[in-house]
Amino acid sequence: MMNIFRLAGDMMHLFSIIVLLLKINATRSCRGVSLKTQELYAIVFVCRYLDLFTSFISLYNTTMKLIFLLSTFTIIYWMRFHKVIRVTYDREQDTFRYQFLILPCFLLALVLNNEFSAMEVLWTFSIYLEAVAILPQLVLLQRTNNIDNLTGNYVFLLGSYRALYILNWIYRFMTEPNYRQYLVWISGIVQTIVYIDFFYYYIRSWRNNEKLSLPA
Repeated sequence: MMNIFRLAGDMMHLFSIIVLLLKINATRSCRGVSLKTQELYAIVFVCRYLDLFTSFISLYNTTMKLIFLLSTFTIIYWMRFHKVIRVTYDREQDTFRYQFLILPCFLLALVLNNEFSAMEVLWTFSIYLEAVAILPQLVLLQRTNNIDNLTGNYVFLLGSYRALYILNWIYRFMTEPNYRQYLVWISGIVQTIVYIDFFYYYIRSWRNNEKLSLPA
C-alpha cells in the first residue's frame, strides 16, 4: 500500500542510484565504490523481483523494479569492463569476503520464511541479504582516507531510504488492522542499525563543514 513514507523512501532509493550513476559517469571513476556491495544488491534485486515474470502489480512497481535492476547491472558493468572506469576500482581495498554474508542469509531464509516455496525463500533471502549488503561499502569507506561527497551522499541516501521504510511500516501497522511482516521489520531494523555509525559521522562532517571520514 502506497503512502507518503513509502513514496519518500522509494525516492531516496532512486536518488541514491542516480547520485552513484552520475558520480561514476561524470568523473569516469568508481574510486571509493564497492563492487562487492553492488554485486550483493544485484543478487538482492534478482531474487526479489522474480515476480516480474509472474504478476503485475502496477506500472509504478514494475518501472521501479526495472530501474533498480538495470542501474545496478550498469554500475557493475562499468566497474568490471569499462576501459577507463575499471582502472579506478579500489580492488586492493575492496576485499570484504561477502560469501560470509550470502551463505548465512540463504540458510536463514530456508529456516525462517512465511512459506517454504522457491519464490518465497528467494524473496526472504533477498530481505535478509539487503540488511547487510552495505557492509562491504562501509568497510571500504573506513579504509579510504578521502571520501568524496558524491559517494558519501550515495550511502546517506541509501540509509535514509530504509529509515523511511520503517516509518512506512509503522504507519501501515497503525492504519491496516491485519498488517504484520515480522521478518521484514526485523531485517529493516538491523539494516538501519548498520548505518547508524555512518549517519553520525556524515551529519557531524556536514555540520562542521569538514571532509567526511570514518574511524578505522
